[in-house]
Amino acid sequence: MKLKVLLPFQVFTEVGGVKRIVAETSQGSFGLLPHRLDCVAVLAAGILTFETETEGEVYVAVDEGVLVKAGADVLVSVRNAIGGMNLGKLREAVEREFVNFDEGEKQVRAVLARLESGFVRRFAEFHRG
Repeated sequence: MKLKVLLPFQVFTEVGGVKRIVAETSQGSFGLLPHRLDCVAVLAAGILTFETETEGEVYVAVDEGVLVKAGADVLVSVRNAIGGMNLGKLREAVEREFVNFDEGEKQVRAVLARLESGFVRRFAEFHRG
């Protein structure tokens, strides 16, 4: 298989000769082998594992995103990815960088929702008056 991991503004990695891939979703981990049917999966923040003949097992910490398998091509599109560390450090990075980022993002979205609702309420009052 050919694996390509995409970030919003760049290609994080592109690897050929991938024998298997293991990804994490909110429902748990699942594996992809070369002859598996095409599929789409929503990825949770976690560790993406893939194996090649030359590199062996490779681990990449990924943020939430989408995985698409079409034929021999596997495309993973995520907001952020970290590689080049051992598995323990990658797991810590996922917890520190991605999970905490999601909590901060939720807080920002809550504040924006309150601002938007306040704006809509005041606009409606202005429009009536």
